[in-house]
Amino acid sequence: MIAGIILISPYKRKPKSLSPPLLGYNAGHKNQADQILMNTPAILKLRKNEERRLRAGHLWVFSNEVDTKITPLDQFSPGDQIQVVDSTGKFIGNAYINPHSLICARLISRDKKYFLDQSLLTHRFKVALSLRERLFPDPYYRLVFGESDALPGLVIDRFGDVLSVQITTAGMEAQQEAIIAALDKLLKPKTIILRNDSSVRTLEGLPSYVGTVLGDTPEMIDIIENGCRFQAPSLTGQKTGWFYDHRLNRERATHYVKGLRVLDVFSYMGAWGIPAAVNGASEVYCIDSSATALDQVEANAALNNVASKVTTIEGDAFAALKELREDKQRFDVILLDPPAFIKRRKDAKQGLEAYRRVNQLAMQILSRDGLLVSASCSHHLERSRLQEILLKNSRHLDRNMVLLEQGHQGPDHPIHPAIPETDYLKAFFCRVTPS
Repeated sequence: MIAGIILISPYKRKPKSLSPPLLGYNAGHKNQADQILMNTPAILKLRKNEERRLRAGHLWVFSNEVDTKITPLDQFSPGDQIQVVDSTGKFIGNAYINPHSLICARLISRDKKYFLDQSLLTHRFKVALSLRERLFPDPYYRLVFGESDALPGLVIDRFGDVLSVQITTAGMEAQQEAIIAALDKLLKPKTIILRNDSSVRTLEGLPSYVGTVLGDTPEMIDIIENGCRFQAPSLTGQKTGWFYDHRLNRERATHYVKGLRVLDVFSYMGAWGIPAAVNGASEVYCIDSSATALDQVEANAALNNVASKVTTIEGDAFAALKELREDKQRFDVILLDPPAFIKRRKDAKQGLEAYRRVNQLAMQILSRDGLLVSASCSHHLERSRLQEILLKNSRHLDRNMVLLEQGHQGPDHPIHPAIPETDYLKAFFCRVTPS
């Protein structure tokens, strides 16, 4: 754990700070505050025609788009708030900057009056909350989804009265105290946890740390989803602790399982498999490489009174699928939700092969009239490419495949139409029969 510092807070419940001061922050932020108070924010000028993507709605400025002769990047400190202008000096928007990152600036507002502070954060949180409260009867959802909620570099998941916050940029890191204060004022949570251990932070030169900044740390967080109850470790689970993005796809899958034998591959803590058992599957097998995750699958199955239906298999998914094939096992429904095999473009060749292999192995152990739910969270895998992989696998195995439904990320992960990176989740519901 990184040694923390105590931040002076304007409200009674003082948060614990887990973030160490970063090199260059203090002086940079003092200058930034003085500039904002004087209404003379620092300027970042773009090269000719490099503003077109921003004018179309995108929020990112890349370092090679900056006119560094007029506004050299080395004059800024990570987290400084700036004003972005085009090559003629025309205002584009207010942003924060990290001169050491490829994405060197991210727009916060297209109105000159608004910079990132507790007031703007509170407003954006209220806007995000109003959508989620319309969509979900219970307070279990992704409350903030970065750029799509006009808060680049910030993700917040809500687990009842526990909030799990992930900060991925220097600009948001500089606002940690304001983020905590705004959330406390708006939602009065019992606990706020910082899950700042994402690998993305290394691109911003940020340290990795996890801990509680408000309230006490619960051993487990509670989740209610699709009529089922789950628990997950508060500090050691993946990402923010849960994957809300597939919520609607998991609900749709329950319509296909009654009386059938189900296999949940890459099960994590049973978010797909346990609802299948609750909704009438005769048997559910959950495969994961993590013994800890499978222990929680069993605990979550017991929470939902379906422990007798759920069996766990620990091991590498590819090896486990091969073993099931060799044992001539067959499943009526296979739920395939792998991790991102293509995290970066340079991973494409290896990742495509992994998607091909895992889907082929799954089809080989489907019953004669089986359902395969095949998903991907890789932004770099286009929906059409996954569909092509599924079709080629079915023809290679001399099976007939039709698509029954297509799934997307849930509405608490809204897609920004100008930012393709926010549209990343896809799922195909495939009926696979003899040719």
